[in-house]
Amino acid sequence: MRVVIAGGHGKIALLLQRHLTGRGDTAVGLIRNPTQAATLRAAGATPVVCDLEHTPVTDLTTHLDGVDAVIFAAGAGPGSGAARKDTVDRSAAALLADAATHAGVHRYLLVSSMGVDDPPAPGTDDVWAAYLRAKRAAEDDLRSRDLAWTVLRPGRLTDDQPTGHVTLTRHARRGAISRTDVAHVLTALLDEPRTTGATLELISGPTPIAAAVHAAI
Repeated sequence: MRVVIAGGHGKIALLLQRHLTGRGDTAVGLIRNPTQAATLRAAGATPVVCDLEHTPVTDLTTHLDGVDAVIFAAGAGPGSGAARKDTVDRSAAALLADAATHAGVHRYLLVSSMGVDDPPAPGTDDVWAAYLRAKRAAEDDLRSRDLAWTVLRPGRLTDDQPTGHVTLTRHARRGAISRTDVAHVLTALLDEPRTTGATLELISGPTPIAAAVHAAI
């Protein structure tokens, strides 16, 4: 399987790339900063410099030739303002969907966030509120498209050791999940096309990943 991952230098993306290439798949990571290329190569991935905030859809489409699936794991990141939450977390996700459509790539996994269904509570930080709105808008845009999409909403992300056991359901209580377990769940979702059209929330839990994905179908 050949998979293109937007946000290729992110923590989840790097873990995912190691996992995919370790089992014999080809992972291509889209990055904005060329100095990040060596880190992707160390993870076994092929780096492609492509700034999703400024790349025309025609250019991005060329990077999806022969690809089996795309995963949007990009984010504006800590320290970015509300404007970049929109240009990265929403607009770049839509750009990847446009390019996937043009390239004939049907499978699309979107890494979103728990909490996007509810309006930001009064007093919520403006940047965090913009992030939640951008993630929800990216989800809504993806649902409107004729793609084999799956939305994954992880809970609070940690760098803890993976357990390989999760709760994966349409509506989960608030909780945490290790980034490595998120990467393994994304791989399992890639392998299970019957999760197409599902929006799934993910936290640590008692169920082995393979069984959790099967139960979520």
